[in-house]
Amino acid sequence: MATIKIKQTKSRIGAPAVQRRTLDSLGLRKLNHVVEHEDTPSIRGMVEKVKHLVTIVK
Repeated sequence: MATIKIKQTKSRIGAPAVQRRTLDSLGLRKLNHVVEHEDTPSIRGMVEKVKHLVTIVK
């Protein structure tokens, strides 16, 4: 299956607890951290919840 790379581009400071937990679930710990996940609907849903804090890297 295809993979996607997700990069945290904005700080989690000030974000609601739900969004901070979503970043933790994705494995993003600090700014400019990049993680790679399989491209599944559940991962896409998590990215959609925090789309203002992350970008998908090609």
